[in-house]
Amino acid sequence: MTLGCTVPAESDIPPETMRNPVQIMLLAALSLGGVSAAAQPSRPNVILIFADDISARELPVYGSSVWTDPWSKDSSDPRFRARTPALDRLAEEGCWITNAWASTVCSPSRAMMMTGRYAHLHKWWDNKDKGNYRNTDGRLTTWPLYESSPLQLGHVAQRAGYATYWAGKTQMAGDLTRFGFDEGCFTPGNLSDRDNPYTDFKMEMKPVNGKKVLVNSDTGEPLDTYLQHGWYWNPHVRLMNQPGSPKFCWWPNTEESREQFGLNTYGPDVELDFVFEFMERQQDAGKPFFIYHTSHLGHDAFDWFNPDSDSKWPGTPVIEWKDGRYFRTEPHVTGDKGDYDTHGTVTGPGVHNHINYLDYQVWQYRKKLAELGIADNTVLIFCADNGTSGYGKHNADRQKGTHVPLIMYAPGMTKHGRQDVLVNMSDFLPTLAELAGTPIPEDYEINGESLVPFLFSEKSEHRDWIYGYQGNKQIIRGRHVLRDGFGKWWDVSTSPENLISFPRIDDWTAVSDAHRKERDALKAILPRFDLHASAPDAPGVPARKTQPVLPKQNASRNG
Repeated sequence: MTLGCTVPAESDIPPETMRNPVQIMLLAALSLGGVSAAAQPSRPNVILIFADDISARELPVYGSSVWTDPWSKDSSDPRFRARTPALDRLAEEGCWITNAWASTVCSPSRAMMMTGRYAHLHKWWDNKDKGNYRNTDGRLTTWPLYESSPLQLGHVAQRAGYATYWAGKTQMAGDLTRFGFDEGCFTPGNLSDRDNPYTDFKMEMKPVNGKKVLVNSDTGEPLDTYLQHGWYWNPHVRLMNQPGSPKFCWWPNTEESREQFGLNTYGPDVELDFVFEFMERQQDAGKPFFIYHTSHLGHDAFDWFNPDSDSKWPGTPVIEWKDGRYFRTEPHVTGDKGDYDTHGTVTGPGVHNHINYLDYQVWQYRKKLAELGIADNTVLIFCADNGTSGYGKHNADRQKGTHVPLIMYAPGMTKHGRQDVLVNMSDFLPTLAELAGTPIPEDYEINGESLVPFLFSEKSEHRDWIYGYQGNKQIIRGRHVLRDGFGKWWDVSTSPENLISFPRIDDWTAVSDAHRKERDALKAILPRFDLHASAPDAPGVPARKTQPVLPKQNASRNG
């Protein structure tokens, strides 16, 4: 396996390749009442790309007049606008959702995505506010999602006979082999990576003048940042159940890959190489697959090549969109111990460059599907876990933290382009179950609603309301009104140019009867999920004497 992902040389994906759906009737047992059976791909492969810390406003298709610059400030400067031709095409041939919601920060959002449940069930309220349980040794520790919610995305796919792969960021407590994934390629960059023998892009606490100080292992210099290791350049990569290797092992794991590994190695490229190799094996075996690609791209990180950088987002390999295809410049980085030269092969900093690289990877995915001849039987989904760092992440104001991009393509779908509907990240578990033909037990509570009836029929709406949370803060909206985490109400019946400057509702007599009725309906829903104070932990765990201190608004966290 080489480090650079290989794709066919054709200039673009033939449109007819992506528009040749395999038609079948939905299983009657899985159809929603009143919705006619619809055409969908037969046992489709499913690829779910879950990007990190990217607000909907950052993608051009959302049309926001404001986005984020490399220094985490609001900007309308076109130099810092992402360019996403592949995602734009995916949104046109498939559809994009105007109002998709996650939670406000990584861990609870990933819990919502993976379990199809809200925090009142899985108890992951915030990054540093996760419910406890007593393990088999009697020790009080974080309640793993496979204990609180034993039916997750990976399990659903496995029950349907799918091969499953997890690539990228994990951020999960417990045993990674118990989440329903056959194999994995992880670039966690977390603190368990100290033993990685292949990279010195690490941080460690060391005594300096009698005090513990965070130190850059590459330079030996003290740092003013949060404790992390590298997941982009010269990355930490751990494989799970890779054929011919131990259950868990560090990559590079072969003589050839060890020779190639180094400063020019980019973590997101490695993830995609292993994903594609997995797809090829499943195609040869005639087995459908589910890919859960939790990319780090979008997440802030220490810039090992530029230790003094004041931007949150290190550069990516240089790419160029030309004549309907991407061209990538092979990285060439030299130097050591904090003094590096990228020789013009790495972009400047900024979240827009991370989004550009995600667009390049979406293009690679579609090229690979066309090459394997399975584009007409593969569902491709792109979304993100919470708002952009410095703007939406950890922010319960209006929908800054919860509003994320969502673009979906499925052969045979009836919806194309902009769709003004409401979607929660919890909706993907029942969606996957219905696509794969795996019923969810009636006595197993989930909070998501399958998107299949909306995507494959003439159904014009999906949900009446969507929900998010941050610790004890609850956020909910319908089509007319939104209640944010601070108890403020907003009129969301129209969308402002910057996607966030909604009129605040202080006088309820000044709005329509529909606004008031929806407010009352939303207020009636919230108590069901408002268990942070009364039941923050697993059943049977004594109530906490004090609640966790939550992070300050917009604080940077390894989440």
